[in-house]
Amino acid sequence: MPDLLLELFSEEIPARMQRRAAEDLRKLVTDALVERGFLYEGAKAFATPRRLALHVAGLPPRGQDVREERKGPRVGAPEGAVQGFLKSAGLASLDEATIVSDPKKGEFYVAVIERPGRETIQVLAEIIPAIVRSFPWPKSMRWGAASREPGSLRWVRPLHSIVASFGPETETPELVPFAIEGVEVGFTTRGHRFLAPQAIEVRRFADYLPALERAFVVLDADRRKDIILHDARDLAFARGLDLVEDEGLLEEVAGLVEWPVTLLGAFDERFLAIPPEVIRATIRANQKCFVLRGSPGPDGRERLANAFILVSNLVASDGGAAIVAGNERVVRARLSDAAFFWETDRKVRLEDRLPKLESIVFHEKLGTQGARVERIAGLARALAPVVGADADLAERAARLAKADLVTEMVGEFPELQGLMGRYYAAEQGEDPAVAAAIEEHYKPLGPSDRVPSEPVSVAVALADKLDTLVGFWAIDEKPTGSKDPYALRRAALGVIRLVLASEARISLKAQIAAASAGHRQGADAFADDLLAFFADRLKVYLRDQGARHDLIDAVFALPGQDDLLMVVRRVEALGRFLDGEDGRNLLAGSRRAANILRIEEKKDGLAYDAAPDRSLMRLPEESALADALDRAGAEAGRAVAAEDFEGAMRALSTLRAPVDAFFDKVTVNADDPALRANRLALLNGLRAATREVADFSRIGGEGR
Repeated sequence: MPDLLLELFSEEIPARMQRRAAEDLRKLVTDALVERGFLYEGAKAFATPRRLALHVAGLPPRGQDVREERKGPRVGAPEGAVQGFLKSAGLASLDEATIVSDPKKGEFYVAVIERPGRETIQVLAEIIPAIVRSFPWPKSMRWGAASREPGSLRWVRPLHSIVASFGPETETPELVPFAIEGVEVGFTTRGHRFLAPQAIEVRRFADYLPALERAFVVLDADRRKDIILHDARDLAFARGLDLVEDEGLLEEVAGLVEWPVTLLGAFDERFLAIPPEVIRATIRANQKCFVLRGSPGPDGRERLANAFILVSNLVASDGGAAIVAGNERVVRARLSDAAFFWETDRKVRLEDRLPKLESIVFHEKLGTQGARVERIAGLARALAPVVGADADLAERAARLAKADLVTEMVGEFPELQGLMGRYYAAEQGEDPAVAAAIEEHYKPLGPSDRVPSEPVSVAVALADKLDTLVGFWAIDEKPTGSKDPYALRRAALGVIRLVLASEARISLKAQIAAASAGHRQGADAFADDLLAFFADRLKVYLRDQGARHDLIDAVFALPGQDDLLMVVRRVEALGRFLDGEDGRNLLAGSRRAANILRIEEKKDGLAYDAAPDRSLMRLPEESALADALDRAGAEAGRAVAAEDFEGAMRALSTLRAPVDAFFDKVTVNADDPALRANRLALLNGLRAATREVADFSRIGGEGR
């Protein structure tokens, strides 16, 4: 079976775009082939700084022949209909059509259209140029004289050459015949820019990989990552050190080199007085280097070593000495700047920086960071008793939480906000809980990030996120579709995780109202919508934990469900109940009751919500169900009030037998209108009893 080899060779592709671009190329080409009926055995895409490549294995040499029968107008139809049929079917006259007889519809024309399968190489010659011209780069450019022409090719960087060959392993492959903006397809590519810049001829993928290796190009990004990681570990181990691994940096560096060579550099030991996170950020951001960890210090804490790993794209004749020396000079200069920021920032107390926050606009409709700090401080103080925190410490931490935004260090390294505030607060003698909260109030930053456990940190983190959510809801800047520029989904998930981890009993509606006090629009205008947003985020979170989203819907359908901890506990208890036989059978019975009620109430135009009349109960199963409903409803209500959701489920489980017996022996839609209404009222009683716990009509897709 023939294979496709495609390479798009250009100037350097930004590292952050490479992996996505390779996947886009694979998907776009293979999807286009499948849409046209060309199946394949396998496909893999690759990216290096100067090329995107794709190998599609096991393609057919040509497409399948197509035979289609197209139905036309009736015999004797108007001339216009006949001519339209002939044109669409590609027939010269009706003599080329077949007449088919149908007992019901009479005789009509049918065109049999047969199309031979197209050569795969021809299809590729159409597909590839179209994909290249419309490739979804996040940023692209035009270049050269052609860039002045409208509609000229855009690519991430100037495109120099294209390899596109197609054929089986046993024969000489053919070139896929196309050209784009004067770039002709050929069998020629190039190796490493400096180590092997000469042209290389490649005809198939089996030749392509080893040819690139000989030309100092490792095509597979994951293999480059493995080389860097293992060589870096070995270099560190040889010095008695450990590599501080960084997956994001590793991915980036692998996208900067085609032939990775790891080297070891060093910096002055005096710089180790700077916080280790600052050293790491400096070396990572400016030089794309990895830091190393040495032996623990006197306090038992791990310390960085005054060494780093750099990754070169060259095999240097001097063993890399000049490359290392150049990187060491830059690292020394950057660390000198960082040391200056560290010393300068420590001379000013955090509280003395607060007036500067008034000059930083948080959002044009929400005021300054200074105004926001005041709101967060008030919220944190109010939340403190709820999460078991000291109110004074929570307010103090909230007031200082954003002060490091105006420090030199955070100005240079924004990713260190919070962390530097903690260092400065600890240096200035703040309570350890306050210092910790300054760092941790941003957490959790994502679904896998650590959730703060210290009460002061929890109070400030909740206040910060609630203020953000309420503020943007108040100005109607909510997430839409995939767009969430202010990370409001993350903030809501953070609130959920903080509440559940701390087991805090918080009324969201009350907190939304409190947080809205600092805004012109009151909570009444948006509280319900924001609560629904929390419900959606909770569904996503619990679904990831294995819970059923319909159970969450069933609980949230009840009025007043704004205590996230109780919602989750109720969902958990409901899930366990429905996993048992009693729960499953009661659910089936309650669904049946809900369906009957929905149909009959809609037909009659009234609700059967009156208490059942025992004098109208003719069968023992009616009385038994009424008695069971009275007992179970009361017991479930008391259990829910006591937040004993397992007890509420046990009370509901006693309804299984009387409900089964009722449906087995009793005809609900009796001929006697009074009996019918009374029996429908009994079913309403069952619906009301289960709603002590959840809206059972929402479970399993019902009631949607």
